[in-house]
Amino acid sequence: MPEVRIAAEPRSEFGKGAARRTRRAGLVPGVIYGHSSEPQHISLPARELTLALRTSNVLLQVEVEGKSILTLPKAAQRDPIKQSIEHIDLVIVRQGEKVTVDVAITVVGKVIAGLVELVNASVTVEAEATHIPREITVDIDGLEVGSSIRAGELVLPEGTTLVVADDLVIVAIAAPQSEEEPEPVAVAEPAAAEEPAAG
Repeated sequence: MPEVRIAAEPRSEFGKGAARRTRRAGLVPGVIYGHSSEPQHISLPARELTLALRTSNVLLQVEVEGKSILTLPKAAQRDPIKQSIEHIDLVIVRQGEKVTVDVAITVVGKVIAGLVELVNASVTVEAEATHIPREITVDIDGLEVGSSIRAGELVLPEGTTLVVADDLVIVAIAAPQSEEEPEPVAVAEPAAAEEPAAG
């Protein structure tokens, strides 16, 4: 798992107004916590942070006040319209420490027949903080309709263990939906014109 170094500034102003000023300055308010340490409020450069978070489970080496703190993004609040990051929670991690994370599933291969349904796009695992897999590959080559791959069948990197149940379905191969012929619509016959009654 790659590490990204990012410089941060300590933050002493709080509240909505202070957060808006921070964001206008091109920074993202955040907090670092964990390992029984006091929460540390910081501001991070928005552009660098956005680029770093494009990699899932990226480790951030935060440089603040002459210290370097290894962290893992825990939660990012985003603007519902712009999708820009409005606040970030970072948890402190240490070399060799185990963490629980969601890792993306990548499907490779071709099925013999059927539609591939990715039932779960990620799976929860426990791994060393500095060795979190970027993805877990699922090979569907040669599978047929009715087949499925469950969490217990996943090939996990060394040192990574499942947190979810073994029988959790990850990928299923379903039968293609046949196009049903439209039912014939009954057309009413036009009513015969009544002959005028004889006068």
